[in-house]
Amino acid sequence: MTFDFITTNRYDLLKLTPEVYQYVFTTYNQEELKAFFGVTSKAEFLKEKSKFEKGMTTYNRSFVNFLIIDKSTKETIGSCGFHTWYLEHSRAEIGYALNSDVYKGKGVMSEVLKAVVHYGFTQMQLHRIEAFISPENIASLKLVQKLNFIKEGHLREHYFKNNVMEDSLVFSLLKHEYKP
Repeated sequence: MTFDFITTNRYDLLKLTPEVYQYVFTTYNQEELKAFFGVTSKAEFLKEKSKFEKGMTTYNRSFVNFLIIDKSTKETIGSCGFHTWYLEHSRAEIGYALNSDVYKGKGVMSEVLKAVVHYGFTQMQLHRIEAFISPENIASLKLVQKLNFIKEGHLREHYFKNNVMEDSLVFSLLKHEYKP
């Protein structure tokens, strides 16, 4: 299988689709999969495996995600992409994460998110990109605001995380508002 990439100055972004998940989980062994996804613990590996086994697409919803690969070390350091893509409505929810706190505060997501948002509007033909962010996640709030996402609202007890129901602030960016 040939993998598709988009690139930034410091990172190669390997495109993950349902077809890529199918290929890697039926071809790679556990150690290769851990390296591919940049995970080190068994729990992190099992989380990725569960996504594959349970399926991440339906008749009207799919995803496009990107593994963030550091060009200098060739290591996968995180991911960024659209985990809830409503095909018929041309909208998707964006999500991102770094595999380790070591990479935080170094501008990784500022660089990567710009490229992924651009891809969403130009290649996926999205009309709307949504972000749901915890009110306590100051770094993410600053990041989406830097990219001109507009705050739309506050969803109470929207996500279950660390055994607690958390609120989410809702942000969006529309295609006609996007400035590359």
